Order: sequence, then structure tokens, then C-alpha cells
Amino acid sequence: MVSIPRTAMVLAAGLGTRMRPLTDTKPKPLIEVAGKPLLDHVLDRLAEAGVERAVVNVHYLAEQIIMHTKSRTKPRVTISDERGLLLGTGGGVVKALAELGTAPFFHINSDTIWIDGVTPNLTRLTQAFDAATMDALLLLAPTTGSIGYAGRGDFAMAPDGRLNRRAEREVAPFVYAGAAILSPAMFKGAPQGEFSLTDLFDRAADVGRLHGLRLEGLWMHVGTPEAVGEAEAAIRKSAS
Repeated sequence: MVSIPRTAMVLAAGLGTRMRPLTDTKPKPLIEVAGKPLLDHVLDRLAEAGVERAVVNVHYLAEQIIMHTKSRTKPRVTISDERGLLLGTGGGVVKALAELGTAPFFHINSDTIWIDGVTPNLTRLTQAFDAATMDALLLLAPTTGSIGYAGRGDFAMAPDGRLNRRAEREVAPFVYAGAAILSPAMFKGAPQGEFSLTDLFDRAADVGRLHGLRLEGLWMHVGTPEAVGEAEAAIRKSAS
């Protein structure tokens, strides 16, 4: 029987500098896309997947996010306060591990949204995750064709789903879509303080325990003000 993660880590502590001027007075997770804050797109999707509690880290304009999530019950929100020190994508999870529990958990960026295919992608992640062979299962989007992304990709994926990071001058077919299932075991021996989660992804890849799952549907990286309009247009098109 597939075990659905009951907890999730939502990264909402970034400064949102690329989203200025929209983020001059509002934190990036509260920027609205199609009439709903980015953070609510993520939390609603987690609720639909069966998540009962989400740990949301905060730093920039933290009070707005704390107030916004205060009354939420599905999922319940626990705040991980990083106002004193921004810990990065890896350090933020280490700080929150005690709240996340001992079972695998969802890990999701607050600025990533997508249009699902027939089966919700978080459900597909749950069905594909195998703690015996994986420390992390990343949701991956095609480097070409995604909304708001113009980079060179992150990973190549083997037929069995194992991932290798793109070499510096290469172009990779897949980009990390900002959603994953992670095992707490991946953080054993992790450094304290600020560090990037990519360091642990690389360590897992070296021992063959970093896997990927291709996203079904359309991924939208909302990293700039221009990307907001592009994402809204894609959502309108999918609803028509």
C-alpha cells in the first residue's frame, strides 16, 4: 500500500528580488496568479493530496505570511521562522526536521505551480516513491515548453529514473519543477546553518538514490512579473 506523506515543507522565505516591484511591499508567496496567492495554489494542492500539516518557512515580510496562513486548517500550517537568519533551501529543511517527522515528506517551492494531467502529479509522486531505493524523488519538467523558464535545465534521467546533474556547459532535458518527496535520511550528516539543497541532491545522485518523475501537464515557474501574465494566460487556456 502506498503511504501518502502527511507533512510537507513549503519554502516561502526567499527575498523575491526578481519579482520587484511586485515584492516591494508584499512577499513573493502572496503574489496572486489567476486570483489566488502563489502560496495558496501550493497549499490547496497539498490538501488535495492528503497532507495534514505544512511547515512554511518565512523571512522577508514574514508577518504577512504568518497572518495569511493563521486560520488555515487544510493543511494546518506551522511556521518555521527564519527572520533571524536566512538558511537557504537546505538549511531551512534541517531547521524544520523536528516538525516534519520521521516519514518521507513533500518538499515544494512556494513559487511553483502547474496544470495537472489526468492524475495529479503529487499523487503520481506518492505512487512512484520507494524509500528503499530513493532518498529523493523530484518532479521534473521538460526544459523546453515550460512557462517562465529559459534556463539550461538541471538533470538527465536514466531509463530507471535515476538522475545525473547537468555538466556546466551542457543543456539538460529536464528542470527541477520545485516539488519532491524527500526522506529524512537524506539529511543525515547535513551541515548546520545556510546551505543549498542541491548539495544533498548531488550526494544522493552519487550513490544512485536521486530519482526523477516527469511532470504530466504544464509547469509554470513564476519568477518574474512577466511570468505572472504568462501563467495566467496558460491557466485561462486550460480552463476553456
